[in-house]
Amino acid sequence: MIVRRLKDVRASDRNVRSKGWESARLLLKNDGMGFSFHVTRMYAGEELKMHYQNHLEAVLILKGTGTIEDLGSGETHDLAPGVMYALNANDQHIVRPATDILTVCVFNPPVSGREIHDENGAYPASLDEAPKAAAAS
Repeated sequence: MIVRRLKDVRASDRNVRSKGWESARLLLKNDGMGFSFHVTRMYAGEELKMHYQNHLEAVLILKGTGTIEDLGSGETHDLAPGVMYALNANDQHIVRPATDILTVCVFNPPVSGREIHDENGAYPASLDEAPKAAAAS
């Protein structure tokens, strides 16, 4: 059994920050669950272009509002508490938080822990390919 407290994860190296977001990674690849589980905050006013080429992701909005644009279809969807989106086809997308947005996210395959987005908005397939996390600006 794995038991972790969010406040402890936020105070550890499992809390990764980059431009526009911060992610407390409660479950990682080395936990052996077959997925990773994150509590992520995206900051108001940012435009987060992402394209997870090596991972599938499901996201549940807990707090905050904004939009997500599917760059493949051109559709834009409102984000608000209770809305879930799943990037089931490695969908290229842009999240535009109108307010800070608090989410829970699941990644498959699981991330190793220190990943941040590369120039394409993706996480590397393995930690060996991951750039070092940067402090939030």
